[in-house]
Order: sequence, then structure tokens, then C-alpha cells
Amino acid sequence: MNRRGLGTAAACALVVFGAGAARAADEGATLEELVVTAQKRAQNVQEVPIAITALSAQVLKDQHVTNILDLNNLSPALQIKTDDNAANPTISIRGVGLNDFNPNTATPVAIYTDGVYIGSPLAQMGQFFDLDRIEVLRGPQGTLYGRNTTGGAINVISKKPTQDFTADASAEYGSYNALTLEGAVGGPVVKDVLAVRLAAQYVKDDGHTLNRLTGDHGNDADRWTTRLSVLWTPSADFEVLAQGRYGHSKGGSIWAYNRSLIPQTAAATGPDGLCAPGFYTSGQCTDALGYANTSDNKYQGDYHLEGKDDVKTYGGSVTATWNLGAVSLVSVTGYDAAKRADLEDTDAGPNDLITASYKAKQSVISEELRLQSDSKGPLTWVAGLYFAHDDLKTDSYYDILRILRNPTPANPTGADLNNSIGIFGWPYSQKTDSYAVFGQADYAITPKLTATLGLRYSSDKKDFHYVSNAEMGTITFFAIDASKTFGSLSGRLGVQYKATDDVNLYASYNRGYKSGGFFGGQSTEPSQFKPYRDEKVDAFEAGAKTMWFDRRLRANLSAFYYDYQDLQVYTLVLEGVRTVQNFTNASNAEIYGAELELSATPMRGLDVGLNASLLSAKYKDFKSLAGDYSGNQLPDAPKVSLTAQARYEWDLAGGQAHVSADASYRSKVYYDTRNVERLSDTSRTFVNAQIGWTTPDKRYEFGIWGRNLTDETNISDIIPIEGLGFDLFNMGLPRTGGIYLRYNY
Repeated sequence: MNRRGLGTAAACALVVFGAGAARAADEGATLEELVVTAQKRAQNVQEVPIAITALSAQVLKDQHVTNILDLNNLSPALQIKTDDNAANPTISIRGVGLNDFNPNTATPVAIYTDGVYIGSPLAQMGQFFDLDRIEVLRGPQGTLYGRNTTGGAINVISKKPTQDFTADASAEYGSYNALTLEGAVGGPVVKDVLAVRLAAQYVKDDGHTLNRLTGDHGNDADRWTTRLSVLWTPSADFEVLAQGRYGHSKGGSIWAYNRSLIPQTAAATGPDGLCAPGFYTSGQCTDALGYANTSDNKYQGDYHLEGKDDVKTYGGSVTATWNLGAVSLVSVTGYDAAKRADLEDTDAGPNDLITASYKAKQSVISEELRLQSDSKGPLTWVAGLYFAHDDLKTDSYYDILRILRNPTPANPTGADLNNSIGIFGWPYSQKTDSYAVFGQADYAITPKLTATLGLRYSSDKKDFHYVSNAEMGTITFFAIDASKTFGSLSGRLGVQYKATDDVNLYASYNRGYKSGGFFGGQSTEPSQFKPYRDEKVDAFEAGAKTMWFDRRLRANLSAFYYDYQDLQVYTLVLEGVRTVQNFTNASNAEIYGAELELSATPMRGLDVGLNASLLSAKYKDFKSLAGDYSGNQLPDAPKVSLTAQARYEWDLAGGQAHVSADASYRSKVYYDTRNVERLSDTSRTFVNAQIGWTTPDKRYEFGIWGRNLTDETNISDIIPIEGLGFDLFNMGLPRTGGIYLRYNY
């Protein structure tokens, strides 16, 4: 299905809506009201004057969301990928993202789990189970959420203990022997005073990538995670929600597809001196050691190492709420820790060109204290203080060109550091203390017109110790000890006009920021470790949130313009024959676009929807030592993205059957700042479907599902390692399918 097909499907859905409107009026079909806490208080999503997508528990089940990558395309202009198996998701909203995989840099899209900021990229893949909803906030959120929200925020809200006994479980089995088990049980321990809920998830599969050398499969999953929640309500005015969580992922390290780049014949040589398109799998192009990958099957390779990506995460939170009458006092205390050990076949080939070992451990403790009004009267406000301490230690290395080592009595290791033959490490530690004071007030000037003012001042002090060494620390190139405090003012000005009970208009200016810091990648050049600056976004947005036809059609529209300054950019640059990591501030970029979210219930049992995004995201002025990128499109920023979905339920055999389908289209994307055609991907469309049946007592549900039904090529990222003669393709899942069983008590 192409973009025109998606548009036709959406038009047909709206025709169906019009045809079924009269019937819907008789049958009383209306859209479900969505309640969110995006502004730190419960509100109908239609009353929140920001662009937000709320994904209910049912949507998350139907979309088989088991980790953060499964959210890709479920909200307009949202793109998510990873270059690892169990850590470091890369999230982009409206073109605002960051490709860096080093653990001391933060994504510009903040992830919150039950009110706690999950700052460590090592700990952001888990906890996507037993959920009440997920909220995707698009655009800078610098006032109520603070640092590292120039792109937006994702709120993950789990199901909480209830005063009635509940239990549910689900099992899925699918392609590649994929098994997903999930369950939860909970209820009162002391009626109306103490309640608990225990939930867990287990995911395992054989992997979708074949090692032709051994016959083994990789890119496999093997993880489990659990969460215990305790709700204590000793009085009507006091409540404490305490959570503890633990997870362990021990699947294989990432296996990428190797594309050979060094031409061996004149015919295979392109104008840039690298392999010409059309010759990549001809056998006339190789890597630096002569390996030629002649297969275009991106789910196969010749891997000399079958490593593991072992990640352990644990933590907890305590949220206490005191109702003091006209105001409430809320305390949110969080702790999260993660430990990772990953051994990776980075060259994705049979020769030991480059092997990576990534080791890191990180812990974050945070406290947010808020005083907020009860929302009665014309003035609604929230004020707060925030503190966090982040402690990160790493001990990673690259083993480069091991196959070329030539041990001698004078050089028993065979290392030749001048020619990059050896083990190059970059152990470092970083400690960050973050402080913030913030407040936001909404004042109803008239019953229809409300003005918003928000301000936040943040300070981030970072202490950084870095060592560049070789041969497991026996040789030291240099060491750096640095400290810097980054301070930033962010805020919000907004106006909201409630034209009718069903039409809500808004306009806003938001200043968001992402904290500066220190480069955390491997380098032998001390000059690369000057601190980089905060990035800032001045965002102007206007939107309309509307309901039509007796609340059977929800239509939300937003338009925005960003002045994006000092954006932080990670690139891989070829210096001579070496590919080196580079992290810098681009001067600025310009982003603008529009988004549409439609949801409709044209008749009882039928739900249809359409999400659309039009986006222009370009560097406005970006000159670096590697080149002039001004005018280039930002990475992972498709100009057009569309998602159409439909779900129909009907009575069958005393129970209820349903069928659902969705299709997502995105236009061409670039994966690097240079906008090299080789490192781009054409437009893609992905189609999913599901059919199921629920028993008359609503206790059991059975069904079958399929993902990427057309088996569309699913490229997640392309990483250039030109100095060693290859590109790496990280691939998403091909066509998959399976069956499921769900139980609810």
C-alpha cells in the first residue's frame, strides 16, 4: 500500500462514518473519553492545550507493545529505533532526536515511568507491560518536565492496585518461536487501606537473523521483568503509591547486515571512490580485509562472534499525595539503576575487523516536590522543586584489526597502534547533580478564555573523568578531569479558547532545553572533549481539539514552528582511513509542520482513525570540520508520515469477535547529517492485522495476528564505518505472525 492507498483508505473510512452517523445516533455509539496527566493533574485529553497522543491499554494490547520500539508510528511524527539489542533507544519527535549511543548523553525525548524520569539510556527499554496507558507529548516540555525535553516526553503509566481482586494473564506464540507471557494479580490486603498488585512479563525468541557460518540465529530476545506496586490510603486525604521493579535482558548482541564498500574493480568504483550502487553484492566490493558480502538478504550474515547483550535494571519509586484542602502536596521519589555488559561483532563479518565491548553501570536518584491547587476557581497552579543525582561509570573498548596482529618477542601482543591495530579503551565516569525550581499557572480570564504562564530554572553540574588508553590500560594516551555547570531558563506562554463544549483552540510559545555536557565516545584526540553547550528550542504552536456528531468524531489539528538553536549532533566522520566519532553543536535548524489526529465511531462496533504528519526539518546553518551541512534534512525526520487504522467488533456465538488492521506510511528518511544517498531509505508502508474472539463471560480472548504482512524491507538504521570498508544495517522485524490467549478475572 502506497501513500495514495493510505489516503484512499482514510477517505473510505470517513465515507463509512458519514453513512453510519444516523445509525450511531440511534445506537448511542460514542468515542471513549481519554483522561491524561500530562500537566501533572487528571484532565480530559481534549482539554489539554498541547499536542498529545494517548494510547489506551486496549490499543497497547492490539499493537502488541512489549518494549519502547513498538511505539514507533503510533503517534504522529514519532520515530524510535535502536542500534543495540537491549539498551539505548533513539527517539525522535518532529525531527528532534539524537543518534548518539554513548550512555552519558540523553535523548531529547524524556521517558517517565509513573512520574519518575528514566534518565539512563540503559534502563529505557523495559517496563512496557501491565500498562494503563501511554501518553506521547509532542513538542518541548521544559516547564513541567524540565531538561532533555526539546523533542517531547513519553509518560508510561502502569496499572495501579485496586480495592477489588483482579487477575489477568496473556500468552502469545509466533514466528521465530517467539513466546511472550504476561500476567498480573492484585487486590486489597486491608480493605480501603492497603492494596497490592504484582505484574511480570517474559519475552523470548530464537532471533530473526541467520549466521551462515554456524547455522545459529541471532538478534534474539530473552528477557523478563517484574513490578510490585503497593497502594496505602490510611485516610481520605493521604495516599502513598510505592513501586519496586527488576528486569534482566540476556539476549544476543546486535547482528547487523554488512554492506561492502571498497571497490576492487574500476567498474565497481563510484564517483566518491566507494562501491557504486548496483555493485554492493557483486563480489567486486569488499571490506578492508577482503570480505565481500554477496548476499542481499539483510537477515543473514557471516558473523565471527556470537555475543550477548546483558542488561540488568532495578529500581523503585514512592509517590505520596497529601490533600490539604485548597492545595495538594505531592512528593515523587525515584531510584533507578542499570548494569550492562555487551560483546558485539561490530564488523558483522567473518574476519575479526572490529569487536566492541560495552560495559557500563548507572544509578539515578531523584526527588520532585510539588504544591498544586485543587483546580477550583479561575486560577489553577502548580509549583515545585526537583533534584537528581546521576552516577555513571563505563569501561568499554574496541578491539580493532585483531586478525592483523603479528606478535614478536619485542611486541608480544602484536599491537600496532600507529596503524590502529590494537585494543582501544575509553573508561570514564560522570556524575551529574541536577536542580530545578518551576511553576505554571492557568488563569481563566473569562469562562471561555484561559491564559497560561510557566517558568523553570534548571542547573546541571557535571563532573567528568575520562581516560583514553590502549591494550587494556597498559598504555595511556591522555586523561581528562573536567567539571562544568550548565544553567538554563525554560518556560511556556499560552492561551486557550473554549469556543464551545466540543471545540477547544489554543496557541503557545514554549522554550525547551537539553543540557550540555561532555562527549562520551572513543577518541585519541583530547580536543574533542571541550564541553558542548545546551541545545534550545523556541517553539510556536497553534492547534484545535474538536469533537463532532455527538462525540462520534474526534479531530485534533496542530501546526508548529521551531527555532532550534545549538542542537547537539553526533556524527561518524572519515579522517584519512579512520572512522571517528564526533559530537558538536550545530548552529541552528528550522522545523515546521502540521499534524492531524482523527478518531471516529461511525457505528456501534466500528472504530476508525487516521494520524498524519507533514514535516520540514532542516539544518539552517551547520558548518563543521567535516563539511557544510546547511540545508540538509535532519536524520529520522520523514517529510510525510501517515497511519490509518480500523477495528470492528460484532456478536458471534454468544461472544464477541473483532477484526482490526492498520497501515503506516513514512516518506524517505536520511540516517546521517550528511544526507548521503547511500545512507538513506526510501518510503515504506507497513501493514498489520489481527482477528480475535472473546467468550460470552468475557473471561477469555483468543486470536491470531500478523505484523508487516507485506514483508516490507524494515531498515531501522544505517551506520557508516567507511574507514574499515563497510556500512552496517540494523534491521527491524520482517513479516511475523502468531496466536494469542488472554484471560481476565
